Amino acid sequence: MTSTNRFVKRWPGWLLLGLVVVGLLALGATADSGPRTPEERVEEISKRIACPVCDGESVFDSRNNASAAIRTEITRQVAANTLTDDEIITSIEQNYGGQVLLVPKATGLDALVWVLPVFVMICALVGLFVTFRRWKRESAEVGVPDDDDRALVAEALAGEA
Repeated sequence: MTSTNRFVKRWPGWLLLGLVVVGLLALGATADSGPRTPEERVEEISKRIACPVCDGESVFDSRNNASAAIRTEITRQVAANTLTDDEIITSIEQNYGGQVLLVPKATGLDALVWVLPVFVMICALVGLFVTFRRWKRESAEVGVPDDDDRALVAEALAGEA
């Protein structure tokens, strides 16, 4: 059986595995846990907003007065139940500036923060795959060293000494 035949017989399995993984990732990314309580909404929104005074802390974790004011505003807007979570975050962002977002937006230039690492990882894996296949093919073309090759190496080593 040639290597081409083996490749043709193996690639559908890898393709199927890839499709299953992509499908499961898409399902997990879009799954919704259903209706939430107002307290859970406030907690979730607070975890996505950075404290405007603290460095690297979310509004949920910070006990700063500015964070308490933001939590109070989030609680007020959730209790009014007129805005979605994203709309509440947008209103907080408009009041405090874009630096209060712990999670970058998934649009425009901010989307690169999410997409670029995945793209680089895929390119690196494809590059490694291609390189290893080439090395394997080149090593098969070279073959096993014979007595003439060993004599040539021994002669070269003797010349260096």
